[in-house]
Amino acid sequence: MANNVDQLKQQVALAAVKYIQPYLKPDAIIGVGTGSTADLFIDALSQHKQQFKAAVASSKRSAERLRQHGITVLDLNQVETMPVYVDGADEINPQLQMIKGGGGALTQEKIVASVAEHFVCIADHSKWVETLGAFKIPLEVIDSAKQAVIRQLQHLGASQVTERAGFISDNGHPILDAAGFALTDARELEQAINQIPGVVCCGLFAQKPASVLLLAKPDGVQTISL
Repeated sequence: MANNVDQLKQQVALAAVKYIQPYLKPDAIIGVGTGSTADLFIDALSQHKQQFKAAVASSKRSAERLRQHGITVLDLNQVETMPVYVDGADEINPQLQMIKGGGGALTQEKIVASVAEHFVCIADHSKWVETLGAFKIPLEVIDSAKQAVIRQLQHLGASQVTERAGFISDNGHPILDAAGFALTDARELEQAINQIPGVVCCGLFAQKPASVLLLAKPDGVQTISL
C-alpha cells in the first residue's frame, strides 16, 4: 500500500505505462507531458523504448529526460497525429477538466495534447477536486500585455493576479497566476480567458478534458473515464 506522495506518483507512472501498452507499436509516437509525475512516467516508459518509434515532449525539461534515456524526441511539426498523450495535472475534477501549468509548460502541453487521440492524465489523489479553482490558474501572456490582461482577468472575477517572479516559459513569455474565480463553468471561463488579447494560453483544460484519469490512492490506482 502506497502512503506518501512520491510512492503514489511512482505507482501511477508504472500504471500509465501498463495502460498505454496497446499504443506502443513500431510506428507510434507518444506524447509526453511535464512535471514530477511525468518525469517518473518517462523513466518507466524508457524500459519499453524498443516498442515505439519516438516521443514528442511538452517542454525542454521532458525532452532532455527522454533523450537521456535514449528515446528519440521529435519536433511536433514533424508529427501529424499521436495515439496518446500522458501528463499530470495540478487539479482535476469528475468531468476530467483540469488546471495545468504549475510548471509553466501549459502552452506546449495544450498544443501537444490537441494532436493526440487520447489524453491520459496521471495524478495522485491530492489533485482530485469536486470544483476547480483552489489551485491558481496559470496563463502564459505576451510581456507587453501583462497589465491589460490583468485588468481583464479582474473584470472576469479574479480576486488576485500575480506574475510568476523570475520565470520565463520555453516560449519566452511570462506566466501570470490568477485566483479567486467562481469556477462554476470551467468551459465558459476558459473560452472567456482565451479571448483576452495578449493571452497566449490559459491553464484551464476544460474545453478538451482528459480522456481518462489514472488516480493513485493509498489502496491502488483507480481508472476513471467519462
